[in-house]
Amino acid sequence: MGAKSSVFDMIGPVMIGPSSSHTAGVVRIARAAIRVLGGIPDEATITFYNSFARTYEGHGSDKAILGGLLDLKTDDAGIKKAFELAQEKGLKYTFKSIGNASIYHPNTIRLNLKKADEKVEVIGESLGGGLINIAEIDGFNANFSAQMHTLIIKADDVSGAIAFISSVIAQEKTNIATMSVSRKGKNDLACHVIEMDSGIRSITIEYLKSLPWVKQLKYIPDIDL
Repeated sequence: MGAKSSVFDMIGPVMIGPSSSHTAGVVRIARAAIRVLGGIPDEATITFYNSFARTYEGHGSDKAILGGLLDLKTDDAGIKKAFELAQEKGLKYTFKSIGNASIYHPNTIRLNLKKADEKVEVIGESLGGGLINIAEIDGFNANFSAQMHTLIIKADDVSGAIAFISSVIAQEKTNIATMSVSRKGKNDLACHVIEMDSGIRSITIEYLKSLPWVKQLKYIPDIDL
């Protein structure tokens, strides 16, 4: 692997230009995913779909995804040595590729991550220019950009939950930019994904976590901060 040429060798550590879908976007997908998990994973199964499946090695997407899983930023020169860094950090990883999956965006990555007893599955799409969409989390529709402050709340599907969460956020004087709710079924677990223009206080996050019908809450600030 060390002898292979990649986009990083050609353009250096700053990921710009026509390969941003394969580099900057990939790093950001991984950085968003580890925040959903709650930290750098111990194990990762990385599946590249469609155009990514055909080009991930030559375009450096393999280094980019590992760099992001190690929480390196898009302009970190360490991404060039992502394989070595992953080995040093004890990150066990497996690459898979599926070249013809018509249900997915052309540049799609599925990440199955594990850290101690925590597991998460994240599906991300690289949209070009470094922009991303986190399409799914653990089978729930998510569709957030990771460019804003984002709350991900898994909760019982109780009446009034959406209005109550919105009212709590309103007390923080921050605007809700987007909000989506996905659920497994009526009266089953629901996943609320809320993108906000600005952050909220830790006391508010802890309050929402304490609600008996809230099963899990993750708060993800802008991943480039």
